Amino acid sequence: MTSIRKLPLPFLRVFEAAGRTSSFALAAEELDLSPSAVSHSIRKLEETLNLRLFQRSTREVKLTRDGAVLLEHVQRGLDEMRRGLALLANEGPSPLRLHTAPSFATQWLLPRLSGFVRENPNIDLRFSASTDYARFENDDFDLDIVYGEPKPSPHEKIPLALEKLTPLCTPELAGQIRSPEDLYAHTLIQCDVQMFQWKGWFEANDLTPPSHYGLHFDRSSMAIAAAVDGLGVVLESTLLADRELKNGTLATPLLGRTREVPYIGHYLVYPKRYHHHLAFDIFKSWLLKELEIEPDGADRSQDDASS
Repeated sequence: MTSIRKLPLPFLRVFEAAGRTSSFALAAEELDLSPSAVSHSIRKLEETLNLRLFQRSTREVKLTRDGAVLLEHVQRGLDEMRRGLALLANEGPSPLRLHTAPSFATQWLLPRLSGFVRENPNIDLRFSASTDYARFENDDFDLDIVYGEPKPSPHEKIPLALEKLTPLCTPELAGQIRSPEDLYAHTLIQCDVQMFQWKGWFEANDLTPPSHYGLHFDRSSMAIAAAVDGLGVVLESTLLADRELKNGTLATPLLGRTREVPYIGHYLVYPKRYHHHLAFDIFKSWLLKELEIEPDGADRSQDDASS
C-alpha cells in the first residue's frame, strides 16, 4: 500500500482537475499549466500508486473505476482542507455563490427569494448576474442559471421549466386585440436577444411578419417593463412575466386562440463534483420545487400541458 507521504499534493490537485473536467487540456487551463505538465503529473501519480487512473484515447480521457473512487475521496479531502482554512481564518461557513441570467434573476428569482431566505436564514447567498457563463474552473461560483442551451462542457446541466411565448400587454390594450391580425395596428416590442422573436411567432401562426417594430431591447426584463408601462405588445415568456400576469399589470389577449411557442429557455448548470457546498442541495431542491420540476429533471408542467 502506498504511503500518503509519497503522494505530492500538487499531483492530487492536478488529478482532481483532470478527473472533474475529463480533460487534460481543461485541467491545464484551470491550473495555469501546460497540457504536457498535466499529463506528466498524472503519469507520475499512476506510477506511484501502481494504478491506472485514466483511459486515454486520441479524442478523450476518461476515469477508470479506480480513478473514479480516488477522485471522490480526493475531492472530499480538498473540501475539508478548504473548510479548515476558512475556520482558522474565522471566516465562518462559505457563501453559496450563484450566477444567473439577468432577466431570470429580476423577473422570476428575486420575487420568490424571500421564501427561501425565510426557510434558510443561516445560508449566506451571493448573487451575480450577467449574460456570460460562470467560470467554475476558478472556483468563483457554485451554480449557474443560463439562458439558452449551454455550450458543450464537462458540467452537469438540468433543463428548467417549459416556457411559452405569447403576446403580452396591459389589460387596456388587451381589450383592443381580439385576433392576431389586430397586432398589426399596435407597437410591437422586440427583445433582440430572445431565441424566438416576433417573426417566428407570426410565421407559426401563418401570418406575414411586420417589417417594422417600434421598440427594441436587449433584456427581457426591460421589454416586459415597457409593456407594463403601456408602450406596446411584447412577445415574452409566461415564466418570466409570471409576477406581472398574477398581479394583473399584464394580460394575454391571444392565449388559447393562437399557437404559442413552447421552448426550454433556461438551464441549471453546475460542476460535476461528488461533494458540493453544504447549501448546494438545499438551494437546488428549492429551485426545482418552485419550478415544479421533478428531482430527475422532468418538468411536471410538460405533463400537465400534454394532458
